[in-house]
Amino acid sequence: MKKVKHSMEDKVISVLIGIFMVVFVIVTLYPVINTIAISFNEGIDAVRGGIYLWPRKFSMKNYDTVLSMQNLVTGAKISVARTVLGTVSSLIVNALLAYVVSRKRFLFKSQLSLFWVITMYVNGGMIPTFLLYRNLHLTNSFWVYIIPGMIGAWNMLVLRTYMNGLPDSLEESAQLDGAGYMTIFVKIISPLCKPVYATVALFVAVGQWNSWFDAMLYNRMKTEYTTLQYELMKLLSSVMQQSGSADSAKFNSAAVTPVTIRAAATVVTMAPIICLYPFLQRYFVAGLTIGGVKE
Repeated sequence: MKKVKHSMEDKVISVLIGIFMVVFVIVTLYPVINTIAISFNEGIDAVRGGIYLWPRKFSMKNYDTVLSMQNLVTGAKISVARTVLGTVSSLIVNALLAYVVSRKRFLFKSQLSLFWVITMYVNGGMIPTFLLYRNLHLTNSFWVYIIPGMIGAWNMLVLRTYMNGLPDSLEESAQLDGAGYMTIFVKIISPLCKPVYATVALFVAVGQWNSWFDAMLYNRMKTEYTTLQYELMKLLSSVMQQSGSADSAKFNSAAVTPVTIRAAATVVTMAPIICLYPFLQRYFVAGLTIGGVKE
């Protein structure tokens, strides 16, 4: 095989692209590494600043403070449960809706799509929503984390767009063989939608895992339904308040400060999602190119 000769201009462009990508990776990873370094640093020493990629005085007291919180185990269990159940239920419901709306023979697909788009820009407001959930007996309940988030307009439209890009001949050939709509969805459409399923699942999982406002709003009085994010938020609030009061000596003596506690809580929060992302990365990249290939 003949070697391809590259001009000087191509080489310069390749070098510039390589430098840009290296700088981009450094800029992206530095905040994460810096947060990890601060979380493992002694609190009083961290106040001085100057910590970049490695802790100056290594300490585990920040994590001891975070992990010794009351209701932490309960909150972690609820967060895992809502993330798993919320992701699975949302993916199933949105996939079924997207499949219905993406069918060319469905008469009201345009009207339903417009209806869901409107919900992305207009909502009833916090108070009407709270009253609605209370009348539906969703407040003080675990299901307030699951049922309201089953249908997401953006996720449904992403799935619909991907399904619209699949060849019609696949469905037509299956119908000639006697397959019904449900069989086509389960055995033909869904296997081809793995990339976009993984993309939507990652979006929903991150949203469910990071959510804390709904726990504060609907289950504030029910500690058995608290979430990890809500407990960490309460810890950060208490540390910030006490750091400026007479109780600040308590934190200084324990070698923890609001800065290091915030860093440790951030690491605890993002660790599960960072561990999950590598398993979905190849599907995630493919899912972002929805509708790129059409028949």
